[in-house]
Amino acid sequence: MDNMQRIAVLIDADNTQLVKLEAVLHELTTYGRIVVKKAYGNWKKPTLKNWENEVKRLAIKAEQQFDYVSGKNTTDIVMVIDAMDLLHTGLYDAFALVSSDSDFTPLAIRLRESGAYIIGVGENKTPEAFRNACDDFLLLDYLAQADAPCPPPAIAPPVPAAVEPVPAPVADEPEPVEAVAMPNIEDVHNLLRIAYERYQDEDGFVNVASAGTYIKRAKPDFTPRTYGYAKLPDLIAAFPKKYQMKRYRGKGTTDIVAYMCV
Repeated sequence: MDNMQRIAVLIDADNTQLVKLEAVLHELTTYGRIVVKKAYGNWKKPTLKNWENEVKRLAIKAEQQFDYVSGKNTTDIVMVIDAMDLLHTGLYDAFALVSSDSDFTPLAIRLRESGAYIIGVGENKTPEAFRNACDDFLLLDYLAQADAPCPPPAIAPPVPAAVEPVPAPVADEPEPVEAVAMPNIEDVHNLLRIAYERYQDEDGFVNVASAGTYIKRAKPDFTPRTYGYAKLPDLIAAFPKKYQMKRYRGKGTTDIVAYMCV
């Protein structure tokens, strides 16, 4: 769903990475016009001390909520109350809930039941229940990768002819980098198969855009970047033994990409 006219963005500062906040707003802007931007937290906490400058720069309204009891976070309740107040105005097409906290699952369900389009934004650790309560779920981990600049290529300095390169000591080998677990891509293949069976045209092909819409409905946290591909057509094209692809001209100058299961 895109071109929404009024999007309300509600940010749980206690469960969001500050360094990725601008990337979140950039991504949400692709859905439509953001008219409300609020961040909730107890700004006296040391863990939130770096938020002030970024909140000002991004024109986000900071909502202060003190902790009435030590160890009890009350900002979640305030965010829920605000969300319901905004819902009852009837002014907003969509709500973006920026948090990795499963406590917002009932809120997402309630807002969605009222007809609003719900976009969740959180980390990989976000519980599946919250992800599935949303119409669309954006993973912070991959938004950050998309916005990060590409590092310049490493250029080895020339070695003088008279000087032989000295091998690096074995003891100074770098520590291995912990590998990120790759989700099971078979889930995506199964959804592509279902889309193929349901939406194929008279020639037996399925518009990739239609398949992508279906996959998002079935798996709100889906993004091809999770599996190492920039776009869904790139993912499909990487499996020529499973899919046959074709491109053809649609209305105007639009090219349509379609696939067939083989």
